[in-house]
Amino acid sequence: MIRTGRAELDFQGIRTEFGLPQEFPAAALAEAERAVSRTPGDREDATDIPLVTIDPPGAKDLDQALCVLRTPTGFRVHYAIADLGVFVSPGGPIDTEVRRRGQTLYLPDGNVPLHPTVLSEGAASLLPTVVRPAVLWTFECAPDSEPTSVRVRRALVRSQAQFDYESVQASFDAGTPHPSVEALAEFGQLRRERAQERGAVELQLPEQEIAPNGNGQWKLLIRPRVQVDQWNAEISLLTGMSAAKIMLDARVGILRTLPDADAEAVDALRRSAHSLGVQWPNGASPGRMLAGLDPSRPESLALFVDATRLLRGAGYTAFAGSLPEVTTHAGLAAPYTHVTAPLRRLVDRFATEVCLAVTAGEEVPEWLRTALPLLPSLMGTSDTLASKVERACLDQVEAWVLVDRVGEDFDAVVLRAGESEADVFVAEPPVMGKCQGSELPEGERIRARLVEADPENRRVAFKRIP
Repeated sequence: MIRTGRAELDFQGIRTEFGLPQEFPAAALAEAERAVSRTPGDREDATDIPLVTIDPPGAKDLDQALCVLRTPTGFRVHYAIADLGVFVSPGGPIDTEVRRRGQTLYLPDGNVPLHPTVLSEGAASLLPTVVRPAVLWTFECAPDSEPTSVRVRRALVRSQAQFDYESVQASFDAGTPHPSVEALAEFGQLRRERAQERGAVELQLPEQEIAPNGNGQWKLLIRPRVQVDQWNAEISLLTGMSAAKIMLDARVGILRTLPDADAEAVDALRRSAHSLGVQWPNGASPGRMLAGLDPSRPESLALFVDATRLLRGAGYTAFAGSLPEVTTHAGLAAPYTHVTAPLRRLVDRFATEVCLAVTAGEEVPEWLRTALPLLPSLMGTSDTLASKVERACLDQVEAWVLVDRVGEDFDAVVLRAGESEADVFVAEPPVMGKCQGSELPEGERIRARLVEADPENRRVAFKRIP
């Protein structure tokens, strides 16, 4: 039994601490209700494309639907994205409120949505079997998966089915994938190979997940890394990179940027790899070296944490007329922008509108040009808040789960070490915390005693057992 002094283990304290909005303003709700009945206007009828969605179980805010097909010349990828432009009027009550929110925040006991749910989980969501307005991207790709042509336009689409990652993975494992995604495995793997060739960096760190334990309390899990998740992500990345190219060619838009790591950071990673006994193949980029590691090995976990130094300084860069100094995202080793999650992230709607205007040969509207310079600050503030809320929820559940286990000993892996304290990862339950002690080499397995689990302050601490 978890003793917390609280009748219910909810996250209202975190919502209050960070000032998370509880409701939408009445004007925004009223506009959303009116927008539901708004006609999508003249657009292409693409309801014959057999699109499907792949999302976490129970998801209702469905941003993307896809169909990946083999062709005589390679692959054809259709990617439909929820079209908020139909429902949100520039400068209106919804637009004003979503600029304040920035993105959907996910807490274990309920989301803080970016848009009113009548839109994000209803009229704008790409739910199965119903016709929805969408922005439809179509990629014709060579046999190596590189795009040879890109088309983007407004369309009407109809998803055939809603899947989750685990069920789609199971269908591939059984050799019976849905026809709309049967080519996803081959295409996704090819895209991952292209990413390694570019020098993209992927950190395969354990991803903690909070879930109900069935008794009104919470448990911690490690989210499984299924291949379908990775393949599906490659479709989103392809779309974001293609959108970035459209913007750069037109010299107007907004990018998700990350400066290249400096030589000192790469040299430090090389020294860490050497000290951990990890071989760095001659001529291999940091990304290719990291991609070759077994994520279950303790030295790999430590090196992934150490490699975060390569991915510092991410931000959003708006531009018009002249190109910005930094145009690429070092983690992807390519220019990139967000366009594939407009129900859940503010910037995607604006970036999408730029791409639609440019590819249609139209001027970027003045309201959009005026908004672009404001987005980096809005999204930066929102990203910071989302990161803090996510960390606070994890810290809270870690303390709840361990509060009755103070004094017990655990197996742990040292991730990042200081002079008298280190960050450690405990596999069962999956917890990341501070561990006191000297001589804590990174990548080493140790025994650690839980010395503190404080739900009030959301703190967990261990001490190394000599």
